[in-house]
Amino acid sequence: MQIANHSVVSFHYTLTDGQGQVVDSSDGREPLTYLQGSGQIVPGLEKAMEGRRAGDQFKVDVAAAEGYGERHEELVQEVPRDAFQGVTDIQPGMQFQGRGPQGVINVTVTRVDDDKVHIDGNHPLAGQTLHFAIEVTSVRESTEEEREHGHVHGEGGHHH
Repeated sequence: MQIANHSVVSFHYTLTDGQGQVVDSSDGREPLTYLQGSGQIVPGLEKAMEGRRAGDQFKVDVAAAEGYGERHEELVQEVPRDAFQGVTDIQPGMQFQGRGPQGVINVTVTRVDDDKVHIDGNHPLAGQTLHFAIEVTSVRESTEEEREHGHVHGEGGHHH
């Protein structure tokens, strides 16, 4: 069966950055399972999966616009330390959720000065080309319930 809209797909992956460093991988874990066409993986990878079959192995480069988006410098900000009430030891690399004009935003602390905290609301991989090595392990038709809910149920997916 070929991967098409509403297919349930399981795959192993290794994601590397432009320097060849492994950023994420399913190595040693269960394959990632998703519902094709539901936006659960980055758009460029979802497009590259279309038409593939179980057993296919391939590499694909996904441009930033089809991955985690371009970097937006307006999401890099300096905020007062007292905006982090209840957190006494703020360190670079820590992640927090905040509220932005479009709702909840995840931010990463990039630098801490005496009374200022520098944060970045961009995804850590924003602006980067993503390099995937993929092995499709299984493809099946989704159930009506999975299509209605917009995600996979059962093994490798969501359990109700």
